[in-house]
Amino acid sequence: MTVHRLNQQRRAGEQPEWLTLGQAANYLGVAQSTLRKWCDARRVPAFTTPGGHRRFQKDDLDQFLQRSQFGTRDRRGPVVLVIDDEPGITAYVRASLEPAGYEVEQSEDANEGQRLVETQAPDLVMVDVTMAGANGWESLRRLREQRGKAAPPVILFSAINESDDGLALSLGAEAYFGSPLDPRRLVESARDVLPV
Repeated sequence: MTVHRLNQQRRAGEQPEWLTLGQAANYLGVAQSTLRKWCDARRVPAFTTPGGHRRFQKDDLDQFLQRSQFGTRDRRGPVVLVIDDEPGITAYVRASLEPAGYEVEQSEDANEGQRLVETQAPDLVMVDVTMAGANGWESLRRLREQRGKAAPPVILFSAINESDDGLALSLGAEAYFGSPLDPRRLVESARDVLPV
């Protein structure tokens, strides 16, 4: 919540409703660790007390719910855009995520993927780092440059290379995992960022 909104509430005599981390996580229906990640990524605003505890305004959580896909009824679930130039890998990712409640869209190259992010606004992007041309690293960089904080969260993966978590996280990815692609890790990574 902004300082402006707090001042409006004070003038109107309203008392903002503050929730603890546990209360806010229950309100949103997610794990506390997930809510912490969302706060760290600045997707959900929070106030930190002098003791280091997070507090959440109920109004902010309501606004987050309205912006998210949780309340949308015309979709089967949160939308994950998978960008990979190997149709077999895309089919594998789709087969892992759809039974877990996600709607999967796909793109076979990074440029088309960028266009889909702009036009379809997915809730999460999963991109292969080993594509020919503009690879996953380049896609991540371009998303961060073009959309800034409005960019959807990105998970990088590779069916060939081993994991490089440190580099991926330093560049703004939510996660990175390498070969072998494990369907449980695909689903767990998606749920950590975007619970169903």
